Amino acid sequence: MPPKTTNIAIMFADISGSTRLFEILGDATARVTVSDTLELLTKVVHIHSGTVIKTIGDEIMCTFPTADDSANAANEMQETLEDVADMREEGAPEIKIRVGMHYGPALLEGGDVFGDAVNVAARMAAQAKGGQIITTKSTVDLLQPIMRASTRFVDRAPIKGKKEDIEIFEIIWQEEDVTRMATGMLKEMPKVPQVSLQVDYAGKTITLDQNKSSLVMGRSQACDMPINEKLASRQHVRIELRRNKFFIIDQSTNGTHIAMDSIDDNFLRREEAQITANGKISLGKSFAENPTEVVSFTLQSS
Repeated sequence: MPPKTTNIAIMFADISGSTRLFEILGDATARVTVSDTLELLTKVVHIHSGTVIKTIGDEIMCTFPTADDSANAANEMQETLEDVADMREEGAPEIKIRVGMHYGPALLEGGDVFGDAVNVAARMAAQAKGGQIITTKSTVDLLQPIMRASTRFVDRAPIKGKKEDIEIFEIIWQEEDVTRMATGMLKEMPKVPQVSLQVDYAGKTITLDQNKSSLVMGRSQACDMPINEKLASRQHVRIELRRNKFFIIDQSTNGTHIAMDSIDDNFLRREEAQITANGKISLGKSFAENPTEVVSFTLQSS
């Protein structure tokens, strides 16, 4: 069968600073750590309809049918390693990966991939730092609007074989900082009724109050309340109590839908809103889509 050329998304992901990892852990332990990390990345690739082409040392090369599949997988790779970092033993080195991706024509032959798109994806990976996802403008243009909004222009760079420089973009996957009020500088306020928030999902109830003031929901089992929704990020949304008021803070890729008061579906994406009444939450999926994984909440005052 002759070689087949097709448009696909190509991704390279490699462990940043692996040489230092071997110096710190020693050869045997470092090899196990690298192997375990590549195994985690492989699982993420398969979840997002991808194919692992090969692993080379501390690097994995894979392909995806669409740019969105590739971007979602890249986000989850970074989030997965962040979860692992949160659970690592004290003093253990943090594992970070550099991810580069590009969507374009490539030649599929003998279980391998060749062509211009492969070279561009490899160059994007070389441009990335640990914890970054780097891609091209042409790939960003193919992403869904929500994902595209989480990108930023980084630079222009020459690519071998290209007459013009390529515009390089970063996909922002980390939780963004939300401005907080410096409460210690405020004057003492008069006593007000204490509030609590009861959050319910799939038979589990968590009550937020002065004793427990925050709650994280998402697809990760490390969350306070794991949500079985494919469109949810691993640590999708946070609810917290601030000065006797509850706020919901979205920190996800696909956004959070909240129904409350007279608003049937208020959409939050990398922003926050105050909880002022009883309501319900859907992670990544609008209420018009009749989501099955819905979180309800009840606001109480005493």
